[in-house]
Amino acid sequence: MAEMIDIQDLVFEYTRDENQEPVSAIKGVSLKVEKGSFTAVIGRNGSGKSTLAKNINALLLPSRGAVYVNGYDTRKEEHVWDVRQSAAMVFQNPDNQIVSSIVEDDVAFGPENLGVEPKEIRFRVDDSLKAVNMWQHRKKAPHLLSGGQKQRIAIAGAIAMRPECIVFDEPTAMLDPKGRSEVMEIIKGLHQEGITVVLITHFMEEAAQADRIVIMDQGEIALDGPPQKVFSQAQVIRDMNLDVPLTVELGCRLRERGVPIPETIMNMEEMVEFLCQYK
Repeated sequence: MAEMIDIQDLVFEYTRDENQEPVSAIKGVSLKVEKGSFTAVIGRNGSGKSTLAKNINALLLPSRGAVYVNGYDTRKEEHVWDVRQSAAMVFQNPDNQIVSSIVEDDVAFGPENLGVEPKEIRFRVDDSLKAVNMWQHRKKAPHLLSGGQKQRIAIAGAIAMRPECIVFDEPTAMLDPKGRSEVMEIIKGLHQEGITVVLITHFMEEAAQADRIVIMDQGEIALDGPPQKVFSQAQVIRDMNLDVPLTVELGCRLRERGVPIPETIMNMEEMVEFLCQYK
């Protein structure tokens, strides 16, 4: 498959004070993300995962190394709009992304800045709002919506730009369980439609729904692989002060007691189905 994102020996440094030595938030990370894939990036606070996300969207630029998005070099100023049109971004706090006083105007903001024709903008706005089940709220003021609804509006705004990839930077962190579930269903639906998804999250149950998990620790990639492979290294994950999904933890404890739980089981529905059949 073709590569959507190609990160080559990325180093990102920042300075807290002009008299201090630079601090490396990303330390020589190399990562390739294929088109149409669903990758979750997890790690503790300060591990570098959000810094990585912002380098993908050219909000931050490499101190050393390079990031290519759909073939565009993020370091080149003339490629910035191409990068951001190829890989849209949805942030943690929806209030920080909403720029208009009417929902449909907010969704139209991105395509308008890209110079899309008005008739096409109208189609994209309606289509994107329907995709996140918010079309009926198109005339409302965003401040009257719930947190989960606002985040869906932010996702609609990203969809309206017709990106091949969407980077979600902890999009459910400020939502209640119902809102988190709704947003995750939308994200999975977008992936099924062929959009490349990069999900930055600290919820292990969300990460388990991806095709691939990348765990970052102190600015480096500590683990990388399918959920089954990554979560089979439960003790390594705990040593990084991270949890494993409840289902994985339950499976580990049952295996210790002689119950042959397959390591491929990643969610509670599969666990219940296996246990009901097990004798």
